[in-house]
Amino acid sequence: MLNQPMRRREFLLGAASSLAAAQVATAAPKARPGRSICVFTKPFQSLTYDELADHIAELGFDGIEAPIRIGGHIEPAQVPDELPKMVDALRKRDLEITVMTSSINDPNDPLTETVLRTAAKLGIRRYRMQYFKYDLSKPILGQLDEWRRQFLDLAALNREIGITAVYQNHAGRNYLGASLWDLGRLLEGIAVDQIGVAYDIRHATVEAGMSWPVTFHRIRPHIETVYVKDFHWVNGKPRNVPLGEGQISPEFFSMLAESKFDGPISLHEEYLDHRKPELVPQHLAAIKKDFTTLNRLLR
Repeated sequence: MLNQPMRRREFLLGAASSLAAAQVATAAPKARPGRSICVFTKPFQSLTYDELADHIAELGFDGIEAPIRIGGHIEPAQVPDELPKMVDALRKRDLEITVMTSSINDPNDPLTETVLRTAAKLGIRRYRMQYFKYDLSKPILGQLDEWRRQFLDLAALNREIGITAVYQNHAGRNYLGASLWDLGRLLEGIAVDQIGVAYDIRHATVEAGMSWPVTFHRIRPHIETVYVKDFHWVNGKPRNVPLGEGQISPEFFSMLAESKFDGPISLHEEYLDHRKPELVPQHLAAIKKDFTTLNRLLR
């Protein structure tokens, strides 16, 4: 008898085959009324849910990208008890969890279904996956084949539950998705509402330099969410800086608009130390400044 992951994978493969002619349509992001902008709240894990909601509402965001992961604002094992409390505090201020940042990349992990089903019941529509990293001592293509099977199983589980995973491209010598070409290969035939890309322009620019528009167009059919932050080079290494003060080209925002992207945008402020609770006021001021810049760039 086939196990559950295998049945899910075979179902997804069959569905992908039968819908091959409609691939472009299924890869397009869903239409949403207006533009939703959220903020990654990693710097605010020391706050209560009510304090967090008050500050984010005052800043003017539509929602948050919440760290619901190992070491996050809510640990995975605490999700059934704590996540409803966070969602309730946010809803009182007309806010949502736009993206749930998770530790999930294995559909067979005992906590995966618990976390995802709880989130879906609370109206959370998407979660960010955990990263995969290459073992550079092993063949690259073999690792991609293994991850492809895992992506298919997770996509099928997402479809069953009614939630979307997004995988963030992250700069680094051994990150899956750093080049974006490998990630595009893994996502072939997988609908964007099952697993899409959280396209990070900062990391894409670090990795591709001047050719980032090529990788953007390569992965565009899979983009579900966009991440925005900035950096500049210091002694050969990227250093995060306030939005608009670094290497991110304003052309990106024009290209994004021309591509008809209408999904959520998540603002990340990562140039101050998020581990120090005493810096919360500075983070709030920095995010307010970056949010103003983002709105100007999006016009």
